[in-house]
Formats: sequence, C-alpha cells, structure tokens
Amino acid sequence: MSNTETFFNYITEGNKTKGDYIPIGAAMLDGETVTGAHVKIPLKTMNRHGLIAGATGTGKTKSLQVLAENLSDKGIPVLLMDIKGDLSGLAQPSPGHPKIDERHEKIGLPFEAKPFPVEILTLSEQNGVRLRATVSEFGPVLLSRILDLSETQSGVVAVIFQYCDDNKMPVLDLKDFKKILQYATQEGKAEFTEAYGRISTASTGAILRKVIELEQQGAELFFGETSFDVDDLLRVDNDGRGYINILRLTDIQDRPKLFSTFMLSLLAEIYSTFPEQGDSDRPELIMFIDEAHLIFNEASKALLNQIESIVKLIRSKGVGLYFVTQNPTDVPEAVLGQLGLKIQHALRAFTAKDRKAIKLTAQNYPDSEYYDTTEVLTSLGIGEALVSALDEKGRPTPLAATMMRAPMSRMDVLTDVELNALLSRSKMVKKYNETIDRESTYEMLNEKIEQAEAEEAKEKVRKEKEALKKAESKKRTSRSRAKSTRMNPIVKVLTSATFIRSVFGILTKVMKK
Repeated sequence: MSNTETFFNYITEGNKTKGDYIPIGAAMLDGETVTGAHVKIPLKTMNRHGLIAGATGTGKTKSLQVLAENLSDKGIPVLLMDIKGDLSGLAQPSPGHPKIDERHEKIGLPFEAKPFPVEILTLSEQNGVRLRATVSEFGPVLLSRILDLSETQSGVVAVIFQYCDDNKMPVLDLKDFKKILQYATQEGKAEFTEAYGRISTASTGAILRKVIELEQQGAELFFGETSFDVDDLLRVDNDGRGYINILRLTDIQDRPKLFSTFMLSLLAEIYSTFPEQGDSDRPELIMFIDEAHLIFNEASKALLNQIESIVKLIRSKGVGLYFVTQNPTDVPEAVLGQLGLKIQHALRAFTAKDRKAIKLTAQNYPDSEYYDTTEVLTSLGIGEALVSALDEKGRPTPLAATMMRAPMSRMDVLTDVELNALLSRSKMVKKYNETIDRESTYEMLNEKIEQAEAEEAKEKVRKEKEALKKAESKKRTSRSRAKSTRMNPIVKVLTSATFIRSVFGILTKVMKK
C-alpha cells in the first residue's frame, strides 16, 4: 500500500462519524490534495467552541463563511461579528469561477452556488436591526465589571440598583444611571444616608467618569429600549435553514470598550435565558467573533474572568463560540484551552518574535507522523489550513493540512441597493428600530426634585408670611402700649412740679394776708 493510500485511510478512519457533520475540505499530503480524504466537523461537538487563526489574506474569513453556510443548511442559526464588512455577501449566490470548480474537483465535493437567509444587525447608526439592552438588564455586578470599578465603587452601584428597585424606578439608559448617581450625593443625600448609609461623592464621581468614557465610544446608542430578545437569534426560514445574523461592526474598531460590553451582555443574556441542552447531537446557536483581540486587549482582569467563566459554561446551553483572529496568542490561555476545533491558516515569520510565536502555535496541535507542524504553518497557501477537530467522543481528530472548500455565497459585500432591499423585507427591523423613551429614573427623579423644590418654595413662602404676621402684630402691640402710656397735655401741665410749686406759692401768699 502506498503512502498516499495509507494517509487516505488514516484521515478517513479518523473522521468517521455516526451523526451529522460538516465536510470542510480534503486533507493534503506533501502539498498535494488527496481527493476524497474529507475532513469533517461533527455537529455533536460544535458546541465545544473553536478558533480560526492565520495571517492577513490567508483565508480566515472564507473559512468562517463556509462554516456559517453549512450550519445554516443544517438548520442551525449563526451570529457573525462582521468587523471588516465583507460578510454581507452571504445573502447572494456565488458567481462561480473556474478556479472554484477546479478546487472542488480536487477535494471531491460538488459545488453549488446559492444565497442564504441573512439578517443584518447593528450596534451603531448603520442600517440594520438595532441591538439594545437596558442598564437594569445588566445588573450591578456585570455593569461594575464592564466599568472596571473597585470593590467600594461596585458597592455603590449595588446600592444604586437597590434604591431603584425599592422605589420602582426603571434604569433604562445611561442618562437614567447618571441621574441617579448625582441624586445619591446631592438632592437625595439625606434619603440615601438614612436608608443605605452615606455614599461618597468621590465614589460617584469616579463611576460617573467611567460612564462618560463608555458614552464616548457610542454606548448611548446601545443602552435603552427596545431590548433585543436573544431568542430572535434562533430563527429558521420557511425551508428550515438557520438564519445567519450578521452584526455589522465596521465603524466600531476604534471602540473596543463598546464591542466587549455588547459581547459580554449578549453572552450573559444567552446563558441566563437558554435552557440546559445536555449532551445534544447538534448545537442551538454558533457565534463567530471576528477580530477577537478587540475583546481581550481592552478587557480588565475582572472582565476577562467573566468572559472565561461564560466560555466554560455556555456550551451546556448548546452554544458554540468561535474566535477569529490573526494569532492564537491573541486569545487568553484559559479560553484557548476550551477550544475544541482549530482551523489554523498560514502564519508569516518576518521576525524572531514571529518565529517564536509559530513554535508556540505548533504546540497547540496534536503530533502527526505526516507533518512537521512548524514548517507547515509557514508554507500553507491561501485557502489551506491545518485542521484539528473533536470527534463524537470528544477526542482530537487526526491533524490535517486541508484544502478548504469554497463558499457557496458571494465572497464580497452587498451593494447599497441589495442591502436596502434586504432590510426592507426584514420583520426584525420593524420590531426593533423604533426608539422608545418611556418614563424612567431620569424623569421620575426630575419630577421628585421639582416636587421637593415646589414644597420647599411653599414652605419658604409660608414662613415668610408667618414672619410678616408676627412683625405686624408686634408693631400693633407697641403702638397700643405707647398710646396707653402717653399723658394728656393738660394733665401733664397740672401734675408737673413747676405748676404745683407755683400753686403752693400763691396759696402761701394768700394765707399770709
């Protein structure tokens, strides 16, 4: 038996599955594609998360596109983070090309060009289904971690939330949250101190500065109503194909804080609302996070711990997370250790640091008698990748340098006309794009402050009137006393000492006579 036949049997045996799977390409030996040596990803283990890595221009996005298409065909919904803006073409069929036909002939898989059901989502002012969440939905713990608050500041946030709960004040947006922060140490200081203890203005000031920093990255568009229902990510079309939800993030690359805030809130919401899936034959939802380093680079230690915790736990809900980035070292080791599927495109060694990173990357893959992993990593062509998945028993499949299949949809963006037509047909746009600003904490506190000021003004007027009345009464009493003690002029003359002496003098003279 030739070496090629032995390799073919090795790959075929290692990729056997009893359940459903996605064929992503054919294994290569000595740079040549072995037709029919299909590399498969079992649906059963796709909730074990994964990584798609490689240098710029090596085919990461196309691999992501292939996985999303095939998941959709299997009736599994997908959420894609489209940082570069080149995934909307999933809504249109591939125009085809002789090179695509040639590639698929080598792989041994038929090629079919077709579009897929797509929903365009947005966090910003771009066109699409608007994603929002309320501050109340975040809760004090998650909000404190996003804002990277100290223990004392987190305690203040917990008190703020408790006050709003006790007084039935919904905190919907950042305007509400800032208002209650100011109220706690100004107009409502006495009320807070009596009920919850004294709150330091230094603490509320520090929290306020963190909120403003988040606002400067566009968070005021994200916080508010209508809140996005994560169940809407699970829709399938009339043909039973899962919707591919594309979150357009082309204008958010310089706002990583907002991106990580959204991601963490979404993962937390999915984890808290999705039912336990157990040992299922297929995932409920697959999420692809492109440019994953944007989440991790700006994340605080507390935020990283929260992400790592959710990554470990969320697979029990039937949700798989796939991180797409240039180098595996962009992903923290605690997260990297949880990733079952690895699709590694070529890495380039331009510096000593690059060569060291490649050696470290090679150590993340199973040993293979057919490949020198370190060498293969730098020699892979465009659309080729080292693939290692988990079989249905959770064991790594044979490492395979793989000729990846081509996407069935367009490998380019939608035109403005196509995008507008897609959005005009969307039921989700009609559901979520109406801005609602109902009465919440901001309005309630303003009303409360106005009432307090009105009461204070009334009390001031009442006191002024009372003081005026007292002054008038005092004046009347003084005048009365002055009048009662004032002597009649005639009496005053008759009783004066001079008059009496004169009278006595006259009487004395008369008597002498």
